[in-house]
Amino acid sequence: MELVLYQVDAFTRRLFGGNPAAVCPLEAWLPDAMMQAIAAENNLSETAFFVAEGERYGLRWFTPAVEVDLCGHATLASAYVIFERVRAEAGEVRFLTRSGELVVARDGARLRMNFPARPPRACEAHPDLVPALGGKPRVVLGARDYLVVYETAEEVAALRPDMERLKRVDRFATIVTAPGEDCDFVSRFFAPSKGVPEDPVTGSAHCTLIPYWSGRLGKRSLYARQISARGGELWCEDAGERVSMAGEAVLYLEGRIQVPEGE
Repeated sequence: MELVLYQVDAFTRRLFGGNPAAVCPLEAWLPDAMMQAIAAENNLSETAFFVAEGERYGLRWFTPAVEVDLCGHATLASAYVIFERVRAEAGEVRFLTRSGELVVARDGARLRMNFPARPPRACEAHPDLVPALGGKPRVVLGARDYLVVYETAEEVAALRPDMERLKRVDRFATIVTAPGEDCDFVSRFFAPSKGVPEDPVTGSAHCTLIPYWSGRLGKRSLYARQISARGGELWCEDAGERVSMAGEAVLYLEGRIQVPEGE
């Protein structure tokens, strides 16, 4: 069986920047094991699959190792494919996901996503967390992920985590963050236990970063950079129980893949 596959660089205006996501449009869902195998073969941090369901689209996301409940950059990439290849006239796309309905709308040259907020709370850190990350964080908070706050962007950029040790921590992933110099805040994201040692740009992490920095800086509109090797940028809004984040996307690859029939 032959399927169309796209690869899109998300949260960037340039090729080879941002976070690459694979996007696979389907007429009907494949078996879970097949979608997981395709994601493992692609070996990107996320592969997204979508299926039209009336005017909306079912959307699912897979790392090379597991299916996840929420992924920002692969949602942005999926919306980009729909706008560019499926429904060029559309002003917005609505996705049905394990995290509820997610809306992506055109916002000039950017695409703006509306996601649930995940504010961080005080928590007890796993004993391996800070030793695995290194440095001297100011505070450790928790939501779905750990949020580890440092004093400066230089400290965040200098971290060289022990990924084997970081696999032992008891939350989905780890976000590290600090105030920015040419932006409101910077971050990095590590999920080695989910097959993603460092994610280049992570939309779902900003469900936690936006409420934290909005509260700390006293502003609703925020400009953020994720300072991985590839780098990416996001324009963010805090709307209480929801957050929005906007970014650009660039098509890198459009092709076809071959998968076995009836498995």
